[in-house]
Amino acid sequence: MSEIDRMLAANEQWAARFPGSKPVRPARKVAVVACMDSRMPLFGLLGLDVGDAHVIRNAGGVITEDVIRSLTVSQHLLGTREILLVHHTECGLQATDDRTFADRVEKATGRRPFWSVQAFTDVDDDVRTSIKQIQDCPYLISHKVRGTVYDVETGRLREVV
Repeated sequence: MSEIDRMLAANEQWAARFPGSKPVRPARKVAVVACMDSRMPLFGLLGLDVGDAHVIRNAGGVITEDVIRSLTVSQHLLGTREILLVHHTECGLQATDDRTFADRVEKATGRRPFWSVQAFTDVDDDVRTSIKQIQDCPYLISHKVRGTVYDVETGRLREVV
């Protein structure tokens, strides 16, 4: 059985106990931007339930053009007013740099990515950069943003100021 088959079977179990739809607007009026790292169970570690928040994930939790697009939709159409950033320790993007990563992709595929992977070395500095990008964004209604680092060893969040 493939992993996708397992997921589809798990969905059948989920659907059997599904409580029903929730309103499209997040109940807690918050959007979370986080890394896609599989060690971060965001709903549990943030005390969220289905329907509470928008969750936007990508490699590194970086603020890309698409993240800005999603946050803008989240605020203008769906009423969110706060943003929480969740980065983490031992991130894969700390193990490379933009040039090395692009070289690796080009060697494997024959094509160089037109986008930057946005690798970083210091997670706290990366959180601060992300906060500033949100604060400087002209499309958002609210610039209430706070940044955190999730420790993959302890499960604790630490706020970055």
